[in-house]
Amino acid sequence: MRLDYTKASPGGVKAFGNVYGYIMQSGLDAVLVELVYLRVSQINGCAYCLDMHTRDLVKKGVSVGKLALVQVWHEAGARFSEREQAALAWAESVTRVSDTHVPDDAFHAAAAVFSEKELADLTMAISLMNAFNRLAISFRRPPEVQE
Repeated sequence: MRLDYTKASPGGVKAFGNVYGYIMQSGLDAVLVELVYLRVSQINGCAYCLDMHTRDLVKKGVSVGKLALVQVWHEAGARFSEREQAALAWAESVTRVSDTHVPDDAFHAAAAVFSEKELADLTMAISLMNAFNRLAISFRRPPEVQE
């Protein structure tokens, strides 16, 4: 690890934790949020977050078969609900903002499934995970060793 950002900036990590706490009590389904966190972490290539969110989803009862298909959710048919598909599509567009510029059709597709509050909260969750990914990747935080 290059540096332990949790020790170097505990106030910053606490602020991110407060946003995480808000998201988890926002009313969005916890599994949907974790699926989005996993997809964002896949796109960004964050080993620490991939490990953590995979484990969290398994603890929440998500099957290994479904987890294996998160990166190809658009080809997985009914394995993902309409809300999950919309959230994953939105997460991809927002995470790849430099390429997508989050086009109107992506917004309208997400807005057709989520309320304004849900979409704002979902976008905050996506943004938060992108920030966590950037911290973990920048400072080379390895996955925690677990049996």
